[in-house]
Amino acid sequence: MLFTGSTPQSQDSAVYKLRVKDLLSMLAQEFPKQQGAVVLFGALENGKTAFAQESSFYYLTGITEPGAVAVFNLNGKSTLYVPNHGDTRAAWVHTPVPLVQANAKKLGFDTITPLGQQAPGYQLYPFSDLKHYDALIKDLEAIAAQGGKLFTLMPQNNSEYVEQRWMIERLNQYKPGLKTAWEDVADFVAMMRRKKDMGEIEKLYKAVEITILAQGAAAQAISDGIRECEVQASLEYMFTGSGARPAFPSIVGAGTNSTTLHYNENKDFLKNGQLVVVDIGAQLDYYCADLTRTYPVSASFTKRQKEVYNVVLACQEYVAGLAKPGMWLNNSQKPDQSLHHLAKKFMDERGYGKYFIHGIGHFLGIDVHDVGDSQQALQDGDVFTIEPGIYIEQEEIGIRIEDNYWVVKDGVVCLSESLPKTADAIEAFMKETDDEESEEDFDIDLGHDMNREAEEGEEDEDFDLAEG
Repeated sequence: MLFTGSTPQSQDSAVYKLRVKDLLSMLAQEFPKQQGAVVLFGALENGKTAFAQESSFYYLTGITEPGAVAVFNLNGKSTLYVPNHGDTRAAWVHTPVPLVQANAKKLGFDTITPLGQQAPGYQLYPFSDLKHYDALIKDLEAIAAQGGKLFTLMPQNNSEYVEQRWMIERLNQYKPGLKTAWEDVADFVAMMRRKKDMGEIEKLYKAVEITILAQGAAAQAISDGIRECEVQASLEYMFTGSGARPAFPSIVGAGTNSTTLHYNENKDFLKNGQLVVVDIGAQLDYYCADLTRTYPVSASFTKRQKEVYNVVLACQEYVAGLAKPGMWLNNSQKPDQSLHHLAKKFMDERGYGKYFIHGIGHFLGIDVHDVGDSQQALQDGDVFTIEPGIYIEQEEIGIRIEDNYWVVKDGVVCLSESLPKTADAIEAFMKETDDEESEEDFDIDLGHDMNREAEEGEEDEDFDLAEG
């Protein structure tokens, strides 16, 4: 089954067009009088996992079609190139809005045209013959021949935009004349994606709401004698039933497994006396949540577990109280203004510094570890996690508490404030047996309109935009 999200591709076309306009404006300032076009390659299907569009391609186009290529000329003309599968693909997959010329304006483009010659089957592959791209190649050559730049996403690192860079390398080998025309604009797109607009905040909040529901399912499922994967099944049922999917492999680690940061085998049995780290996130309409809670299998913390738990919670609350525009997520040159270094100092002063072995948090958005430089100061519109942890393997104590925060002008708003996290609240959360009350506590209104609440000044103790 292919996941394309619940939002029609055309619904936010005005938003995507505005983003492209902003990007072209930045490029015009950086490269005055330069001709050319922005060239973006969509992701390809791999047959092993549900399809997910390349994040920046989606951010700028809203198009969820695999293998599509978007070209935005600096003169304002826009073209979407769609793989040519004839009538084959329609029998295999669903496209919310048919990618044909009649729908071009609705989807935010001037022209929708075949990518190249007809390809066999219903999908393209990394080594598909480049004749299936010949219409695109002809147009790119024409731009390069006139001295135009091909602005694209090709940062020189070992992790980002792998498929896009792979496609560019193939094109360069096939048409060497293109090689000098490419110009990386990944930093420009990263700056845009980092600052979340109100529509993105609402999508993130909905993903958080679903993840809170899933944490509730996990808390109810945890008990002596069941397996970690049974807890995983309970929580992921909530994702699926809410029209979402896991944003990353769900982590359910008990006992020693709780001390492994990215443990995801989820196969061992839970035993009374153990702690369980549940690190999960829903992805809805391509936006991700990332929330972690730590639960005692017996529904009650031991004295020692509660002692360590309270240090982790106090660290998170301390860091959240400091977070605001002008602070840094992690900057070794400014340790007194770096949230990570301040958290590490907090842990050191309480004797737990050596057990805090990861960063204090990361940016969040279309990607779980979203674009953004942690060594640049936080700014209004950032969304990030605060997730201190202590991991003492010899005691089988692994504790992590993670929430999602939105940076506003004078501090941060916790998007996941309604998810219990004090030790007492966690114990009460797990012992809750009244299904009606539990359902009421975690009811999700995916039509929630935060803009309206802010304008009307409605009170919401879990999420008050006016206060933020």
